[in-house]
Amino acid sequence: MLINPDQVTALCGIEGLAQRLADEAPLGPDQAATRLGVRRVDFDYMRDLLWVRPAERREVRFGTSRAGAVLVPMFTAASVDALPGAHPEVDWEQLRDTGKGRRSPLAALVQAKQHQDKEAAVV
Repeated sequence: MLINPDQVTALCGIEGLAQRLADEAPLGPDQAATRLGVRRVDFDYMRDLLWVRPAERREVRFGTSRAGAVLVPMFTAASVDALPGAHPEVDWEQLRDTGKGRRSPLAALVQAKQHQDKEAAVV
């Protein structure tokens, strides 16, 4: 593939390019949880609460057959990084310190949301 030097120069001249690329970096759910320093189950609760939504879904194949393919939600790094600031009501230190096998502090929030959703559906 040939690279046009003028295009490279123009691209490099975009102000804040490195940060824009970093913000748009795709993260799978496991990567997002790791980036936040929380367990995967806690990140899944954040999704259930609609605090973060996938920017896209990518097909990931296991093995050589298409039967082993799954769609994996991908989140932007910026949307993941924004979660603590967007939800100061959460004790993020406590959330990060919750050990394996312990109930997530977010579980009660998800349960309350589900209860509200059911009540709203009845009305």
